[in-house]
Amino acid sequence: MPTNLIVLLGPTASGKTALAVELAKRLKGEIISADSRQIYRDLNIGTGKDLLEYGDVPYHLIDHHTLGDHYSVAHFQKEAIDAIQDIMNRGNQPILCGGTGLYLEALLANYTFSHLPDFLEAPLALGLPYRVFGLNPPVETRRARITARLHARLREGMLAEVEGLLANGAKQDDFLRLGLEYKWMMEFLRGDITQERFENGLEVAIHQFAKRQMTYFRKMEKAGISITWIPDSLDFQGKSDFVLKNI
Repeated sequence: MPTNLIVLLGPTASGKTALAVELAKRLKGEIISADSRQIYRDLNIGTGKDLLEYGDVPYHLIDHHTLGDHYSVAHFQKEAIDAIQDIMNRGNQPILCGGTGLYLEALLANYTFSHLPDFLEAPLALGLPYRVFGLNPPVETRRARITARLHARLREGMLAEVEGLLANGAKQDDFLRLGLEYKWMMEFLRGDITQERFENGLEVAIHQFAKRQMTYFRKMEKAGISITWIPDSLDFQGKSDFVLKNI
């Protein structure tokens, strides 16, 4: 039975999901998502769930809430710990994968809250060792991937997905709270900005978001969470081998 948690983090478009899936296949693993928006059902294209990429690898904390549900860092902390314990009780390897730095830090640093949420009887603690690995492709590579992925999602129907949800009763305010793609899509669909402004502005915003993610990960390191950065010079198989050699 596994005795530790593997954590894989990185900015958007760094290849986290593909590598986590490969590791899960090699380690009899299951993936726990640390993404603040993939928790919501029906937000598939805009949040980049890429569910087909998982194949037959089990995943957790994806599609388990409805847009508009109240969800906090404390909710994530509890659900992640519950998922980790469940996976380990079945003798499988838990792999935490995501880019929401606040969620990752809350779990790894055993955040406590000034007011205990009503769904908790006592503060939570992870209670097991972990090893954190990070992906950080060169900025030029990351920017190229972000641009290509954004245009691919637009072609796949990212706007139509949101329009359909709005037509079925979803609230604009709930999308606005998600920020980034959803904020820009709301502005465009309301007619506040042109399509050119929407596409160009959103692309810049995602680049800025990826930079902020890396800043947060560096802050985590300064706070005492050790991150082993996977050499980007390695090919995909090499990156997988690197993690296996260092756990």
